[in-house]
Amino acid sequence: MAEDVKEGLEGVVVAESELSYIDGDIGKLVYRGYAIEELAEDATYEEVLYLLWHGSLPTAGELDNFTAAMAEERDIDDYVLESLTELAAVDETPMAALRTAVSMLSAGDEEPGADPQDQAAALRKGRRITAKVPTILAAYQRLRDGEEPLEPRPALSHSGNFLYMLTGEEPDEVAEETLDMALTLHADHGLNASTFTSIVIASTLSDMYAAVTGGVGALSGPLHGGANQDVMETLIEVDRSEKDPVEWAQDALEEGRKIPGFGHRVYNVKDPRAVILEEKSRDLGDVSGEGKWYEYANKIENYLIEEEGFDEKGLAPNVDFYSGTVYYQLGIPVDMFTPIFAMSRVGGWVAHVLEQTEDNRIMRPRAKYTGEQDAEWVPIDER
Repeated sequence: MAEDVKEGLEGVVVAESELSYIDGDIGKLVYRGYAIEELAEDATYEEVLYLLWHGSLPTAGELDNFTAAMAEERDIDDYVLESLTELAAVDETPMAALRTAVSMLSAGDEEPGADPQDQAAALRKGRRITAKVPTILAAYQRLRDGEEPLEPRPALSHSGNFLYMLTGEEPDEVAEETLDMALTLHADHGLNASTFTSIVIASTLSDMYAAVTGGVGALSGPLHGGANQDVMETLIEVDRSEKDPVEWAQDALEEGRKIPGFGHRVYNVKDPRAVILEEKSRDLGDVSGEGKWYEYANKIENYLIEEEGFDEKGLAPNVDFYSGTVYYQLGIPVDMFTPIFAMSRVGGWVAHVLEQTEDNRIMRPRAKYTGEQDAEWVPIDER
């Protein structure tokens, strides 16, 4: 029987999910039926987590209890902090440090022997991981800077607490709301590479820690989670070149360079998350006086679309094209952009692991064999 190979599993449907829906032809993204635009504008990240994990939006009381439970789980054990200190001393990358730390969290888990198919226990494990990831990242950045990590503040929101632990100052309302919106936008996005990795691991009935660690590993690859850093480094290059952004883009294309932040496996039009972050990047620039980053990105986008016809080639801006400018204006180091992505997407990984193990079947695709057949064995002394 002929075997039809779909490279990269493009277009292959391997599971059913109630979590997120994408229409790449019209630029539509929904979480459990709710449009991403509405969630980004009106919901907190904690509400989005509740929606993804529990299947419905919380009441005020449910949200208060959920937020309090998350806040109580933010502390990390000393052995994790000691390992982060050692990793900072050898200048490990933030994503690698996060991968190591998430894996280590299992050693201090309160329910080490829980059945992976015990949905309540798996959810509690996912909640602990999600709550601790911001603490891990903020502590690691401060250690890299030669500063002492800060204790979490339970009274602050998920986003606000992270910015406080990172900078040592409580964020203003604009910064807190901006990061919260960015986390909401990145929380889930179908069976992307890192989410698929997580559910493949979960399908073997490994635990939540293994599944999330795998997700972090997949996200660290430059073809998945690294584009926002690439975009910001590109804009910094534009700034240092002292060229007009359009002139810079023309020269880059003539040199055969690829402009990061354009094109997506699913979207054929502009990513709806990029539309939202573009507006937020512009607003931040107006407030901070650093509007040049938005202006550079906007001019490059307009040139590539209007003059180079990128949209006709299916190369519209993706979420990374503007997310980097948002993070940069919040004072977040460039190599922490992908870890921030992970800090958000962990909520989606947890949700998909729960969905996978609720009605589990091990993921076991096949490959089309293209090697030699009927090879003749030759003894070693005759080779």
